Amino acid sequence: MPLRALFLAMLLLAGCTSHLQPEPSQALPAQQSSLGRQVLQLASAQPPGYSGFRLLASSTDAFSARAEMIRAARSSLDIQYYIVHDGLTTRTLVDELFKAADRGVRVRLLLDDTTSDGNDYTIATLAAHPNIHIRVFNPLHVGRSNGVTRLLGRLFDLSRQHRRMHNKLLLADSCLAIVGGRNLGDEYFDADQQINFADIDLLGAGPVATQLSKSFDQYWNHSLSTPIQQFLHTPPDQTDLWRTRNEIRQYLADAFRDDRERYRRVMEYREHLPLRWLDRLLWAPGQALWDSPEKLQSVGEPAPELLLTTQLMPVLRSTQTELTLISAYFVPTAEGVRFLTDRSRSGSTVRILTNSLEATDVPAVHGGYAPYRRAMLEQGVRLFELRRQPGDDIYYSFSGNSESSLHSKAAVIDRQRAFIGSLNFDPRSYLWNTELGILVDSPELAGEVNRLALEGTAPAVSYEVRLVEREGEKRLVWVGEKDGRQQVLEKEPGGIWRRFNAWLAEVIGLEQML
Repeated sequence: MPLRALFLAMLLLAGCTSHLQPEPSQALPAQQSSLGRQVLQLASAQPPGYSGFRLLASSTDAFSARAEMIRAARSSLDIQYYIVHDGLTTRTLVDELFKAADRGVRVRLLLDDTTSDGNDYTIATLAAHPNIHIRVFNPLHVGRSNGVTRLLGRLFDLSRQHRRMHNKLLLADSCLAIVGGRNLGDEYFDADQQINFADIDLLGAGPVATQLSKSFDQYWNHSLSTPIQQFLHTPPDQTDLWRTRNEIRQYLADAFRDDRERYRRVMEYREHLPLRWLDRLLWAPGQALWDSPEKLQSVGEPAPELLLTTQLMPVLRSTQTELTLISAYFVPTAEGVRFLTDRSRSGSTVRILTNSLEATDVPAVHGGYAPYRRAMLEQGVRLFELRRQPGDDIYYSFSGNSESSLHSKAAVIDRQRAFIGSLNFDPRSYLWNTELGILVDSPELAGEVNRLALEGTAPAVSYEVRLVEREGEKRLVWVGEKDGRQQVLEKEPGGIWRRFNAWLAEVIGLEQML
């Protein structure tokens, strides 16, 4: 038997599943619930097309808003995420989801397939509840039973399996939505003791949430979306569901006993009136932008009409005075460098805030960014790299995890418009993953995002990369601040292992995959 045929036979034996066409479903109208009617009434007092917005920059606000929305939902919860990690915050949200489902709320949970790797049965246990429905997007259909066969299965279909659903979205009653950079996990809500990500989310109410409910339906009903039960020979039953709910209750009780301060911070949302901020939203014109799910089925590079960036680029090109980009993973490519330097040469101030080599959680991405620094600096683009904070100890692994890292994705155009979503400014986001976000036309919101960016570029927290004359040639230096005094480093901050990862990515030429 040829080797390829043997591997395929192993994969089939390791993960046989049935493939039934799932029933389509649609977002429930906002006016069907008391919460939806309340938000629609607020929106009716605004000019046509205006939506309500609330910036969620702090981890506490970002978590509380999610928990409060789940608590307030009365008809539907539509939830779409790339990563869901186990932990205190996730189990707290799952507990709230169970309570919502108990009171009759329909819950649709759509996860990228990488989240379900090795966890099909555990995740499917939630779907044993009659009001909870779970699907995985772009799944591996064979070889799911263990790590070896999953790896083989992905290698045999690498052209599609490296394309992921990177969207992050939570919708309550089709009237309130949260988008941004945060996945679900303790590290995104300042509840992890080893690693935490700095991030920005945006809550949208009214028309923009209705737009996002259409985006969710597109993904939920797509051919790449599969009910998780189809990957199990014997799906979990009510006994498994009862056991899981008891385990969550016990986990939360143990968390209260073992670390009361951490528990108190996570549960703070229970101590105040839910959605107390609803009448203090910022109302402005806003538009939801998202990649078509068809993007993942493209042969080669996807058609422009499928891309979020096709919608966003005209806005970025309209920059007149100032453009600020915040991107955890920044790989501009030659085309991006031309765009940014053109803006700079035309008189606009262009700032980029990304991770430094010492702070990034994926050093290989830094290898895709570093070769372009000189060209951008020569044309006046300002580069800021978030540094590892003084006193922090780095936790090293193959991926280079650190205790603090930038994870935000945002753009500010002329301090008039702001875009916040899941989109990094790199080829992976442009071409291979699916993304979504919200574009808001509001000087007040844009100013707030810009203020956060400027805080992130301060010398106490970031290096500014500059070109300086040294021994007759221009060299890169990293300018920061230590103990209140300027610090100029002529060697890029970051350990040997991180340098090796970044160098290897550059040498191999992984740019289009980063």
